[in-house]
Amino acid sequence: MGAMQEKAITIQKLFDLLKSGEDLTKKNPVFIEGWVRTNRSSKSIGFIEVNDGSCFKCIQVVYEDKLANFADATHYLTGACIAVRGEIVMTPEMKQPFEIHASEIILLGDVAEDYPLQKKRMSLEYLREIATMRPRTNTFNALYRVRSTLALAIHEFFQSNGFVYVHTPEITANDAEGAGQTFTVITDAKDPIKDFYGTKSSLTVSGQLHVEPFALAFGKVYTFGPTFRAEKSNTPRHASEFWMIEPEMAFADLQDDMDVMEASIKFSINYILEHCPDEMAFFDKFIAPGTIEKLNAVLAKPFVRMTYTEGIKILQEAVKNGHKFDYSKIEWGMDLQSEHERYLTEEVVKGPMFLTDYPKEIKAFYMKENADGKTVAAADCLVPGEGEIIGGSQREDNYDVLKAKMEKAGNDKGLEWYLNLRKWGGCVHSGFGIGFDRLLMYITGVANIRDTEPYPRTFGNLKY
Repeated sequence: MGAMQEKAITIQKLFDLLKSGEDLTKKNPVFIEGWVRTNRSSKSIGFIEVNDGSCFKCIQVVYEDKLANFADATHYLTGACIAVRGEIVMTPEMKQPFEIHASEIILLGDVAEDYPLQKKRMSLEYLREIATMRPRTNTFNALYRVRSTLALAIHEFFQSNGFVYVHTPEITANDAEGAGQTFTVITDAKDPIKDFYGTKSSLTVSGQLHVEPFALAFGKVYTFGPTFRAEKSNTPRHASEFWMIEPEMAFADLQDDMDVMEASIKFSINYILEHCPDEMAFFDKFIAPGTIEKLNAVLAKPFVRMTYTEGIKILQEAVKNGHKFDYSKIEWGMDLQSEHERYLTEEVVKGPMFLTDYPKEIKAFYMKENADGKTVAAADCLVPGEGEIIGGSQREDNYDVLKAKMEKAGNDKGLEWYLNLRKWGGCVHSGFGIGFDRLLMYITGVANIRDTEPYPRTFGNLKY
């Protein structure tokens, strides 16, 4: 039990030392702790793949029949927690550059027979039912490691470009999007209006309205946190709780807005390719072949910019030429479907693009009305294989125009503070929102938001 008092070295540390050119055998003996991924043995020798969570890679532990508890070790099951003391042996001719030859293996935590993870390939649907266990599988170990690194990339991009991070409230008295898809917060079901806050309150659908005042003080700000939509959509892209990145910039018009959108996406992709090569190689091989090529194509050239009106004309022409859409009635003023967005980006542009200047009737009240009186200075970023991944706009900075739009939408009460920003030192300003979970889907090739979220909250389903 003396080995138990030692501080274990992580597998990641061993690979870092190897990368730096250090002779790993000088670290002998070594002591590691982790979980059994596989264990196979014969009469005199066994091989255990161990992962300790510090990196995506596993390390192979070789144990022989001279081990005191060899017979017991041969029965350690997938998922068991063990500690290993042994000698590093370099194996450059093998798949792995080194392995550990065990002198001691200690069982720290056994596994019962009803352990739900097995060596065989398990479906993503099955794994969703055991969300607490799926991080131990290769797919989700890689996925949630990339999720962590992507969150760091987001902060790194905005912090390094002079943005101030603002925490906006999760409980609010307004519906930023005006769609009415909010979760009401109540503690007294008998009188929800005169409840805890003395007014109707709900979980936020967006941090945008609350972060805008900070943009008019700091210049460039962003919020990054959970948002909630009571949207009864049971699709692979919809969840009722998800994370949003929402930057706001003073003295920035729509063109400036799109510049930052594009830069943030390219930075995030490049950051993941650089910092998660093993995980991305896994996704490229086993989850969505071609993912790395797709991402490199995004990095290779500027995003095309096209107006909504131009896009409608192209779609109408496609229908005339025999292209079949499920929703084939293409007309100006409609809200484009995902199939239309994907056609534009995959068949026409053949790469990422911005679709701009949408009809004002299908966009939110806070978007800047263009001089034509029909459209607003809004932009959606569309990418091949996914459709929209970012939406943004220049914000309406004219007090009278915004006031009229708010009154028409019926949300002028309770948002006077937001309207007043336009007469108390207002200026041209813009912002956008990135659905973090959808961005993770795009980068990894994982097709369902229920998998990119550790504990998904979706319509008709609430577990854990």
